[in-house]
Amino acid sequence: MVPRNPVALVNSVYRYVFPDVRNELSKWRQAAERMPDAELRKQAVDSMTSKEFHCKGGAVYAAANLPMRHVLIPLIVAFQTISDYLDNLCDRSTSLDPDDFRLLHQAMLDAVDPDAPLADYYALRAEKDDGGYLHMLVRQCQSSIARLASYTVVRDHVARLVGLYADLQVYKHIRKDLREGELLGWWEKHRSRYEGLRWNEFAAATGSTLAVFYLFLAASEERLSEEQADAICRAYFPHVCGLHILLDYLIDQEEDLAGGDLNFCSYYEDGETTAKQIAAIAERARRDIGGLEHPRFHRMIIEGLLALYLSDPKVRQQRQVRHISRQLMKGSPLMRVFFFAFSVWIRKSSV
Repeated sequence: MVPRNPVALVNSVYRYVFPDVRNELSKWRQAAERMPDAELRKQAVDSMTSKEFHCKGGAVYAAANLPMRHVLIPLIVAFQTISDYLDNLCDRSTSLDPDDFRLLHQAMLDAVDPDAPLADYYALRAEKDDGGYLHMLVRQCQSSIARLASYTVVRDHVARLVGLYADLQVYKHIRKDLREGELLGWWEKHRSRYEGLRWNEFAAATGSTLAVFYLFLAASEERLSEEQADAICRAYFPHVCGLHILLDYLIDQEEDLAGGDLNFCSYYEDGETTAKQIAAIAERARRDIGGLEHPRFHRMIIEGLLALYLSDPKVRQQRQVRHISRQLMKGSPLMRVFFFAFSVWIRKSSV
């Protein structure tokens, strides 16, 4: 049964979802620690250490179909682990070769195609020997997807979203003097479909895996229609997905500035504009999910996203982000419920 209120959702997540996520991550961490190549091993282990909450957040979708969590949680964790690992490889890379980044991210496209053969994803970089780690992750995704009753209905949608994600990862990680021009050129190919978005907001939306996870969830049910799959994509992309990643960038601004990393929130004129734009996208996201089945569940996802990021300790360390956070929290009692729950969880986790 789909959770209908925050108490039911939090109970399902903490009782059933998070324990399974921890078990899956423990398995993949052990595999990562056995990697022969020291650099690949470091990036794989670091990605799980610093980005564990990505898997936990994505796996919340399994709470809407607990009888299928034995399929959905291994799939979501494996797919998100590929994403985080490759992001680390590109972000902290020994390479600036776009062809290398493109080939690495072919692993994500193959992961969502149960018929795709495995490839040598490291062929264009010096570090190659991961002991079969990336291939195991891809195979886990493929075998889980093969157990989703309606995957053929969502397959093309998933491939399109993962293709956009791969494009973003290529363009954002190339040489700093080239990346903005490539991103703007990419935006020109897509802007006619997304009136009202800025280029940085489109790019942010392509960096989210939430729509893919919801499509996995929808495909776990029998008799999913093409119309339902289309509605899911329209409802989640670009606004729910854009909100997700803009919040991620919002709290990472100081960190990215110090590291010289690209941050899509830095392209807003000032803090007031940042708050206004993110609030507008949040409101569009709330409207977009109104026509989906179980809109209360998706509303909890949106308010939970806002609460999760705005309760992060990094918010308190950045004056402007604190101000934006207070503005975003106005007028949403549901968000404040989740904010309290996440704040308690973060304090307990840090003890």
